[in-house]
Amino acid sequence: MKLGLAHSTMFEADGSIADPVAVARHVEDLGLDSLWVSDHLAWGTPILDSVVTLAAASAATGRIEVGFAVLQLALRRVSWIAKQIGSLQLVSGGRLQLGVGVGGHPAEEWAAAGVDLGDRGRRTDEALDVLPALLSGEPTRLPDVDASVALRPAAPMPPLWIGGDSPAALKRVARTGAGWLPAAVTPGQVAVGRQAVEDLTGTRPPTTVSVFATLNAHRGGMTREALVDLCATGFGFPREHADAVVVGGKPEEVADALRRYADLGVGQVVVVPFGSGWAEQCELLAEAGSVLTS
Repeated sequence: MKLGLAHSTMFEADGSIADPVAVARHVEDLGLDSLWVSDHLAWGTPILDSVVTLAAASAATGRIEVGFAVLQLALRRVSWIAKQIGSLQLVSGGRLQLGVGVGGHPAEEWAAAGVDLGDRGRRTDEALDVLPALLSGEPTRLPDVDASVALRPAAPMPPLWIGGDSPAALKRVARTGAGWLPAAVTPGQVAVGRQAVEDLTGTRPPTTVSVFATLNAHRGGMTREALVDLCATGFGFPREHADAVVVGGKPEEVADALRRYADLGVGQVVVVPFGSGWAEQCELLAEAGSVLTS
C-alpha cells in the first residue's frame, strides 16, 4: 500500500505554513510515495494556493507523486483549471494525481468566486466531461459559454480520483471510471462504498483513503483524544464517527490501523497530520510504513 501525506494541515511552531518545498523533499527523502494538498480560496485556517503548492513541490522533487485531495473543480472556469492541470502534469513529469470533489464548505468562498453553491454538482460533472478533451489539445466546446478552445501543449490525462462518499459521489466514480478518494471514513464505510460502485460497474474501483491522524502524541504532540474533539467540534462529525476514523499512536499502532484499510483492497492512504512537529510526523509515518510492509 502506498503512503502519502497532506501538506495543508502542516504548520510551523510559530503558526506559519510549512514550506511546501521542504515538506516535499522530506517526504521524498523518507521514501514515502506522495504529497497532497487541499484546495480552498478561503478556509478556516491559512492555506496556500493548491496549484502553486504542487508546482513548487514537483519542481523540488523527482520521484514522489503530487496530488489534489481534492480539487474543487467547479470553483473555477474549466478552461483555466484545465490549462493549470495540463501544465502541472507536464512540469512534474507526469507525476500528478487529480483528486476532484464538489466541495461546498465554507460557503463564503463560493460567493467570493462568483459561483452558485447549489450548482456545484452540475458544474463538476460538466467539467469532468470535457477535461480529457481539453487536455488532449483538441478544439473543445466549453460548458456554460458559447466558445471553443484548443489548449496546447497537450498533456496526458492524470489519474482521476473522485472524492466524497455520498451516493452522488459514488455514481460519479462509476460514471467516470475513476478511482475513489473518500476522507475520514471507517473501514466498514470503505467496504460499503466499494461494493456500491461494483454494483454499478461490475468492478471495484481503485481506492485511496484520506485519514486524519496525529502521529507524535507519544512524543508530546496532539493527543488522539484532542484530535477526536477537533473533528467532532470543528468538522461537525458525530463523536462516535470521529473516534472511529482518527488514527493515532506509535508507529506500530498506526500500521495496525492502516492495515485494516489495506486488507479491504485500499491501495493508498493519504495521512492528514494534525498538531505540531510536521517533520517528525513524516518520519513516524515512514516508520509505520516499514512496519506495515514487514
